[in-house]
Amino acid sequence: MKQLLMLLLGTTLLSLTTQAQPRKGDPSPELTLPDAQGKAMSLSSMRGSVVLLDFWASWCRPCRENSPELVKLYAKYKGQGLQILGVSVDDNRTAWQKAVKTDKMTWPQVIVPAAEKNRVLSAYGVSYIPATFLMDRKGVLQEVDLHGAELEQAILRLLK
Repeated sequence: MKQLLMLLLGTTLLSLTTQAQPRKGDPSPELTLPDAQGKAMSLSSMRGSVVLLDFWASWCRPCRENSPELVKLYAKYKGQGLQILGVSVDDNRTAWQKAVKTDKMTWPQVIVPAAEKNRVLSAYGVSYIPATFLMDRKGVLQEVDLHGAELEQAILRLLK
């Protein structure tokens, strides 16, 4: 009985640590995922820019409702060093690509292959979408899940 309890406790702690979000001040976990043409794109290739990592899906209503805010932010700050990397968790590539066009998301987009979902989502502790992570120019995580004025203020602070 004692061994069973220890096994259950160890399993629970292991699952909690693998789902933990990286904390502010941590280096962002590396991601290398395919874009719409199947070309591998890595998060580290965006170093030198302030990066907003946006986990989303075409079927996610809150994600799609958030798109206009991101479109405005990207248009306003891309010339000052802001990059957005859209990370779709869609299973349907056609729906993903259609949503990108419909929502006028002109920033780089990648998709998480089904076989990679658990690993990628675990690396960032993503248990719901939309989920956003704001990194400074060195790739260090600065903010998690900000929206609206708070997100814009954080972007401005990091662009200085």
